[in-house]
Amino acid sequence: MKRARDRFKNFVTALRVGWFLAIRQVKRSSYATTGLIIFVMMLTFLNLVVVRGVLVGLIQGSEVVYKTAYAGDIIISVLPKKSYIEDSPTVIEQIKNLPWIQSYSARYIIGGRVEAGYKERVRVTDAPNSAGGSITGINPTNEENTTGVASKIIEGRFLTPSDTDSIVLGSDLLKKYVPVESPGFSLLENVAVGDKVRITINGNIKEMTIIGIIRSKAGEVDSRVFMLDTTLRSFIGRTDYNVDEIAIALKPGVDSTTVKNTLKAGRAGEVARVQTAEEALPKFLLDIKATFALLGNVVGSIGLVVASITIFIVIFVNAITRRKFIGILKGIGINAVAIEFAYVLQSVFYASIGIVAGLAVLYGVLVPYVDANPIKFPFSDGILVAELGSTLFRAGMLMIATLIAGYIPARIVVKQNTLDAILGRK
Repeated sequence: MKRARDRFKNFVTALRVGWFLAIRQVKRSSYATTGLIIFVMMLTFLNLVVVRGVLVGLIQGSEVVYKTAYAGDIIISVLPKKSYIEDSPTVIEQIKNLPWIQSYSARYIIGGRVEAGYKERVRVTDAPNSAGGSITGINPTNEENTTGVASKIIEGRFLTPSDTDSIVLGSDLLKKYVPVESPGFSLLENVAVGDKVRITINGNIKEMTIIGIIRSKAGEVDSRVFMLDTTLRSFIGRTDYNVDEIAIALKPGVDSTTVKNTLKAGRAGEVARVQTAEEALPKFLLDIKATFALLGNVVGSIGLVVASITIFIVIFVNAITRRKFIGILKGIGINAVAIEFAYVLQSVFYASIGIVAGLAVLYGVLVPYVDANPIKFPFSDGILVAELGSTLFRAGMLMIATLIAGYIPARIVVKQNTLDAILGRK
């Protein structure tokens, strides 16, 4: 028992001495060297967090757009093997009666083609300037209240209730915005706001005027042709008021899962598929998000290795250049544990200051800046995803790697023969 107490007292004494030596060495080290090491640690920490955050944020930006510009908080769609949502008026009445609903947009959707420049075609055998898309009939007021798509207009303007002979084109139907040359993939060329185009649905043809171009970076929106729901119903002869899709926006703070379950318990659950925006995300988005998260972790792991090597080299060179001093310390009876602990504390000091500086830059500069100025990717407005829990986990990983990288070189040098260290012999 006494031996155990003595060992513990010696260990505590060694830690105190190590603390003293560490403070002394840091104070006497070059400010430039110390600053450079801390700067490298800060960059390493930011590399661990930011690279993954940008990769995941790229896809999360797509998720945000999918929800805000297309699906709302809840999306009600057609059941498999059905052509439309049966008994839609009853479903819409159910939605109206729920106290949590802020707004909703009921949409009619049918496949069709848009053709431009048909008056200039010289020969019937010439390829038409046309593109296929989803012709979507909406109530523009309800759609704007639910998804705010009018803010996504990049040319012209959005529909109003009086635009009975007008359409808004999605940018994915125009070669101007999708410069792709691919067999079997046709896009509209040389089309501008104010041009007249011909809409064909099931053999029915109607001439309409383009009043706007929309680009939301949500494929479900950008590949559509929008017109008034009254115009589309008249065009295709639908008189039953059965719609194909209903997007619902909820009041702030309302749980979407609760509302979804309530809708499913009523008529909506019998005649349609009811999903939250998260549940309705396309599979390819989920797959890309998982892939980018993995890539971010791989890149971050490489950064962690680089940081470990950096600390190893710094501590090793520092210990090698101070071999004589270390030998003298051992010669006068300083415990090897105290010397090793001193170098470990140095590495912890560099890592701690670097991580704190990195956190300040991350949450004080980078996250607010990217939130205000999203990264403009072709298919999303990317944000920087930096959840506090995930960030602190990576900070902990960096600290553990630093501890190991600081201990190993100190241990190697301290294990050398004391006399050889004092005389500088290898």
